[in-house]
Amino acid sequence: MNGNFRLGSLFGIPFYLNASWFLVLLFFSWTYGNGLAAQFPNLMGIAPWLLGLGTAILLFSSVLAHELGHSLVAMQQGIEVKSITLFLFGGLASLEEESKTPFGAFAIAIAGPAVSVLLWALLSYGSMSLSSGPIAAIVGFLATINLFLALFNMIPGLPLDGGNVLKAAVWKITGNRYRGIRIAARAGQVVGGVAIASGILSLSVWNALIGWFLYQNAGRAIQSSQLQEELSRYTAADVVTEGEFVIGLHDSLRQLANQAIPYQGKVSRFLVVDEQGQLVGSVNLEDLNSVATMQWPQVSVKELLQKTVLPPVVQSTQSLLDIVALLDREKLQTLAVVKESGALVGLLEKAAIRRLLQQRVATA
Repeated sequence: MNGNFRLGSLFGIPFYLNASWFLVLLFFSWTYGNGLAAQFPNLMGIAPWLLGLGTAILLFSSVLAHELGHSLVAMQQGIEVKSITLFLFGGLASLEEESKTPFGAFAIAIAGPAVSVLLWALLSYGSMSLSSGPIAAIVGFLATINLFLALFNMIPGLPLDGGNVLKAAVWKITGNRYRGIRIAARAGQVVGGVAIASGILSLSVWNALIGWFLYQNAGRAIQSSQLQEELSRYTAADVVTEGEFVIGLHDSLRQLANQAIPYQGKVSRFLVVDEQGQLVGSVNLEDLNSVATMQWPQVSVKELLQKTVLPPVVQSTQSLLDIVALLDREKLQTLAVVKESGALVGLLEKAAIRRLLQQRVATA
């Protein structure tokens, strides 16, 4: 991960620190250390700044706990958590996929703020139990920060948790996940725009930066939802031509070469089927070079079959949205498409999906 440093794992989840996190850590340690030095003049030497550093680390530990709240609820739903990253603007839990239901999405969204509220309650009690002094001040400050973290994240606009709650609510009411994403993302753009404006008017660079971050990510959420909705309208059968890139097991290499001529430079292998149309493997076109050209009419495709690996198989009725996720997750370029009977339809290439989307944009 570019600019990220892996520290280890928590509950099996890879944990990263972004390079920007160190800048915030130093800035906060220095600023809060100065505040402690002014509030408690009896602190000697570098003690205020060491306490400031400790407070900053505890603050980011609270952010990490917030993200773990999201992550653990997602894992309970069978969703893989790819990583948790702490960065300039807080933390981010990266999930493999979204929840399948509005309630599941709501549960994941609300878990983070719920953890922050719990920490606020515990730290507030701890602060009241301590006598006045630097430690009590730090605990009280962390309690306030956790309450602010919960309240700020509940603002109803993506990418904030409140935006995900709004998305789940719209999804539940309308039955359309993508409408929920768009409405919540538009709200996030409004929140981001207000933050940018307030930052400009108040000359607060921090407010403007947060607003820019919210606005940009809300815009990406809109684009992503539009793409996902478009892909969900199609299946594998819509982007694969029946019989394309397919050769019979007992066909000759000459037949294979003749059939491959129109696709020269566009496809690297053909799928192989038996007499019943069942997929039995694939053959790399490069392997034709291992056989003398004059022998191609006498040598069958079967002779080259064992040299190749069978591509992953998907059903012709499977959503393109799921297929794109599979291609990206497994870093694949091609898939074999079969009917419910197991008969091969053809080879689906990632490039075919891009062409479909480009055609849709051109005709829109």
